[in-house]
Amino acid sequence: MTGIAKKMWLLAVALPLAGWSATASAGNFMPTGGRATQPVGHYEFCQREPQQCRQVTARHAPVELSRKLWAAMVEVNDQVNAQVSPRTDMEMWGREEFWSYPDGFGDCEDYVLEKRRELMKLGIPAGDLLITVVRQPNGDGHAVLTVRTGQGDYVLDNLEPRVLAWSDTEYTYLKRQSDRNSGAWVTINDGRAIAVGSVASR
Repeated sequence: MTGIAKKMWLLAVALPLAGWSATASAGNFMPTGGRATQPVGHYEFCQREPQQCRQVTARHAPVELSRKLWAAMVEVNDQVNAQVSPRTDMEMWGREEFWSYPDGFGDCEDYVLEKRRELMKLGIPAGDLLITVVRQPNGDGHAVLTVRTGQGDYVLDNLEPRVLAWSDTEYTYLKRQSDRNSGAWVTINDGRAIAVGSVASR
């Protein structure tokens, strides 16, 4: 077993065994509400990459959280975080908001787009890979990727090496892509959220 393969195996089995058979509780899932405004950066991204924003799905059960999926989530999170160096949109594009696939450099939304693309290549439905806008404890805006599974919502983050359940993070959750329409957004009723105008990229 190679070093990378061994690492992936250890990370995969680190998921609590009880979680595989236990019935998921409502608290494991983000409580979503009605329609939310689409971030301007995502709107412009959709104009350039329309095929990434036209995934419309019927209501369906979340993807099963298997050991294989968990290992894939951990591996993609690790790889993208290692391959992309943080750089703001202002540094790269001379503007505040420009969502794009990273080419060695990127900000939080770019990490998210790449992780979403890589997991979709592995066959995970677009409706279970949701770009999510949050607020950090210091008040800054941020974006993460939510993976919607039968055991709950898990977060892939460029600021955190671990894949965590959404409720185990310190973020305040504001809004995310709809699981039924990748071009639409819905609110998250976190209870701590205060509306923000845009994501402050990190």
